[in-house]
Amino acid sequence: MVLAAAVQLEAVLGDVPANLAACETLADEAGRAGARIIALPEFFTTGIGFDDSLVDAALPPDGAATTLLTTLARRHRALVGGSFLCRDADGHVRNAYLAATPEGVVGRHDKDLPTMWENCFYTGGHDDGVLSTGEYQLGAAVCWELMRSQTATRLRSRVDLVMTGSGWWSIPPWPPRVVFDRWEHRNAATARAVTPAFAKYVGAPVVHAAHAGDLTCAMPWLPLKYRGRFEGSTMIVDAAGNILAERGPDEGQGIVYAEIEIGRVTPLLDVPDRYWLHPRGPLPSVVWHYQRWHGRRWYRREVARAPR
Repeated sequence: MVLAAAVQLEAVLGDVPANLAACETLADEAGRAGARIIALPEFFTTGIGFDDSLVDAALPPDGAATTLLTTLARRHRALVGGSFLCRDADGHVRNAYLAATPEGVVGRHDKDLPTMWENCFYTGGHDDGVLSTGEYQLGAAVCWELMRSQTATRLRSRVDLVMTGSGWWSIPPWPPRVVFDRWEHRNAATARAVTPAFAKYVGAPVVHAAHAGDLTCAMPWLPLKYRGRFEGSTMIVDAAGNILAERGPDEGQGIVYAEIEIGRVTPLLDVPDRYWLHPRGPLPSVVWHYQRWHGRRWYRREVARAPR
């Protein structure tokens, strides 16, 4: 059995130094508690929202985010992972999940498809998300990758541990409130359900770190502001999908801990023959398509740069 820790972060949108400092403080707390697996959230350097501050917040592959991960891994003799906006030598930005051990970075997974307004800030990757720590196979997946059958298929029965992170937005309380509140109730339930279900599809324990706290930002092409929050649902589950530790969105920033047994088992659920593992709901379905269309054009204009 190994003590695992998952960090729930209240990031400062676009403030890389502040977020790196907060992650180091929380990860150090986890390391001192004896955690030998430490998961940071998706976008742990920046948070995520539709905000211009993220355009210049991407870091190089060997920059401050990677330095933090490798430093923490050495300091605490731990496996440490998290994702950040990473600008590669080809001029493109990707949502790169890096995992590090005391020996250094053991692998990288680029999120395959940006979600909604994330399309404005990075382009997708094509790897299978299977990394080797030297002792066992590690699966990496990020946020709505946990929602898609293709992710479960590529990791299923191939990994002994899955490390994930998310920045999952709530549905704002727009009128008619009775409708949007109902949609948000379902959205929050889905955000909480994906991690235990993913363990059952893949057949491995999952350590999931998430964002919490409020978010206010612009809405692409709409004269409205987004005012909502991150759904949290930081948790650690075993290979059978049992929740061993959980921190809800109302609990704010902090850490969850649990002893886990690393190793793959026979998956309890078959991957369904459909694109989505879970229903998205009406508003997320619409926003998925329109913000994807908008974001890809915005990215080419504002973010992608010619190689130096």
